[in-house]
Amino acid sequence: MLFRKNIEPRCAYCARGVSLDKTHIICIKRGIVSFGYHCGSFSYDPLRRTPPSPASLPHKNWKTEDFSIE
Repeated sequence: MLFRKNIEPRCAYCARGVSLDKTHIICIKRGIVSFGYHCGSFSYDPLRRTPPSPASLPHKNWKTEDFSIE
């Protein structure tokens, strides 16, 4: 998912930006912009992108029988 080719451009994971706070980026080209902004100078940096959290199992009272093969 991180290295796919059709990434939607956002300053939050652009190589030309540095995080200022939780909602703003300091861009070399545009100055202070929001995370969702993007410009024509977008350069994708996969190390800046946070992958989505993995799915969790439903909380259930698991028993030993649930994990045995009969």
